Amino acid sequence: MPSDALILTLDQGTTSSRAMVFDSGGAVVAVAQEEFAQHFPKPGWVEHDPEDIWQTTLDTARRAMTAGEAETGGKVVSIGIANQRETVIVWNRETGKPVSRAIVWQDRRTASMCEALKAGGHEDMVNERSGLTIDPYFSGTKLRWILENVPDAASLADAGKLAFGTVDSFLMYRLSGGQAHVTDETNASRTLLYNIREGRWDEDLLRLLKVPRSVLPEVKTSTAAFCDAVPEWFGRALPVTGVAGDQQSAAFGQACFHPGMVKSTYGTGCFLLANCGNECLTSTNRLLSTIACRTGAAPQFAVEGSIFIAGAVSQWLRDSLQIIKSASETELLAQQAGGNDGVYFVPAFTGLGAPHWDADARGAMYGLTRGTDKADIARAALESVAYQTLDLLTALNADGFDTGRIRVDGGMVANSWFLQFLADVTATTIDRPDMIESTARGAAFLSGLQSGVFDSIETLEKLWQSETVFRPSMEEAERKVLVTGWEKAVKTTLYRAQLDRE
Repeated sequence: MPSDALILTLDQGTTSSRAMVFDSGGAVVAVAQEEFAQHFPKPGWVEHDPEDIWQTTLDTARRAMTAGEAETGGKVVSIGIANQRETVIVWNRETGKPVSRAIVWQDRRTASMCEALKAGGHEDMVNERSGLTIDPYFSGTKLRWILENVPDAASLADAGKLAFGTVDSFLMYRLSGGQAHVTDETNASRTLLYNIREGRWDEDLLRLLKVPRSVLPEVKTSTAAFCDAVPEWFGRALPVTGVAGDQQSAAFGQACFHPGMVKSTYGTGCFLLANCGNECLTSTNRLLSTIACRTGAAPQFAVEGSIFIAGAVSQWLRDSLQIIKSASETELLAQQAGGNDGVYFVPAFTGLGAPHWDADARGAMYGLTRGTDKADIARAALESVAYQTLDLLTALNADGFDTGRIRVDGGMVANSWFLQFLADVTATTIDRPDMIESTARGAAFLSGLQSGVFDSIETLEKLWQSETVFRPSMEEAERKVLVTGWEKAVKTTLYRAQLDRE
């Protein structure tokens, strides 16, 4: 492969679509990004317009590719895709048009459906086959909701005229001119429909959720010949050769290739993955088993903890409370606050994820006084993400993992105050790499391995570099006081959710 070969990565996220071009040394040479509208038609509902997803992805990809090739004189040879994982899109196979808005991973509309499945005694079977808990977070119940509530969807599906996909699948259908209905196994593993131990769509899970087999995509490994983007989009045909759900892609971009290595990504939500190698481990502390990216014949697995609200707290401070103009302001405000002052924020805007898994929990703030100001609120918002990470690490440690060091990435980790507090409150060493956009880099690594831009995993390991290490420095007595306050806040929030259910 020539040294001027480039890789175009489509990093399709929850609030924006971004395209990045990487060179053969793993460096970024061009970036384009565009936000798109979020729709909240009812409390707990979160939707995207699939056409917004497609158009912003295509626009940013074209801009980044043009800029990257002009900057380097090289040529893009392959495409990698990383995507928001559990978001559901259903479209007509004949027209390519979606039958409804996309139901986003944060959406909680299927909470009652999930409770009914649990009450029916299905949770153990679902967990054993899929590695997941029954929760509105995952794709399967969202797909069932569309089939039951969108006019004619069920009959069209039964007639084989509808296609279901996570965002990667929808993008590849469009890129290929309607020729490819495919996904990768990391995305499939987040649907509640895929047997992660046997590597196939599970007939019992399909029957449980009343999903016809005909709507499902073909599943490939994360490095594969997925499809060719037709010349209409980029002026020439380009192969898609690497695909992964955003969190598995981030772990790959962080070079977490060996069992025991842990990464935590701080984007809209926070997702912590611990590499388990070839063994599919089952958590006894309400974490998830999931498929990790692989490049060889043997399957790779991870244990995951999922937090629904992380960087989204800064968006809330900016857009809803309007106490900041940009997320970067939170670092200075947190420093100005000086201390915790007993203020705790539980950001359960869309329920609480691992290890609590309470879809009915709602956001709450505790300890407010007349002296509480925007600096205290900003600090409490940042602290909440660190405390939620502590909950995940506590569960992971109880499952037998050594989490003395974790690699972090995502937009939030530009905030050094947050990372130092994270190190302090978790008593864990935090490694920030020189390249914090690990999600896009992971997709580039996957694509480049398949297309020949990179020759081996060992080459990729050498490309990962640490930029700053944050070590715990807080006194244990202070840490215990802070953590105890957080635990009380979460218990109160969960108790209120239980009262609401009653």
